Amino acid sequence: MIRVLLADDDPLVRTGLTMMLRGADGIEVVAEAADGAQAAAAVRAHEPDVVLMDIRMPVMDGLAATRALTRHDARAPQVIVLTTFDEHRLVLEAMRSGAAGFLAKHAAPEDIVEAVRRAARGEPALSPSAARALIEHAAAGPGDRAEHARQRLALLTAREREVAEAVAEGLSNTDIGARLHLSLGTVKAHLTSALTKLRLDNRVQLALLTHDANPRP
Repeated sequence: MIRVLLADDDPLVRTGLTMMLRGADGIEVVAEAADGAQAAAAVRAHEPDVVLMDIRMPVMDGLAATRALTRHDARAPQVIVLTTFDEHRLVLEAMRSGAAGFLAKHAAPEDIVEAVRRAARGEPALSPSAARALIEHAAAGPGDRAEHARQRLALLTAREREVAEAVAEGLSNTDIGARLHLSLGTVKAHLTSALTKLRLDNRVQLALLTHDANPRP
């Protein structure tokens, strides 16, 4: 079972998400939270696999809560930011805060369910608009960001860099293994090593850094 925590200050939203997710096979809603601080406490108490996190909440907002939950903790849940504010700035801020995905609240129920499943597998879960934001970010002028990203990626071995570039293309671990002729365990080991060396929280942040180092013309 995929254990899910819902963090949203609107009880009606939480109720709707709970009803929707409980109708999906293999997903269990284990707790709810009305703000970011409650979410952090609920994660410690219930150890969910995935958190659906609103951005605009009192006490502690969703971005601050995401940073607190995911900062270099191998046991941290995967966080999907779920919001009505579909802005590119928030997409990038959420990804850099450690979120594994970004969805608008008006996403179709089946898309939200699939996003939960993808996040639980360690895969990015992005709405089409969020994916466009990342593409536009990658297409931005290089500036100092590209050079800084290249210096950081220089810490990786050649194989780790190949894995990072495949992650930036959106490939799953299975697809990366097939491309590079590596076992799934070896791919995971290279990915974990790369994240540790770069002090990143997840593969989405690794993809962002790799895009920064190789901006599109």
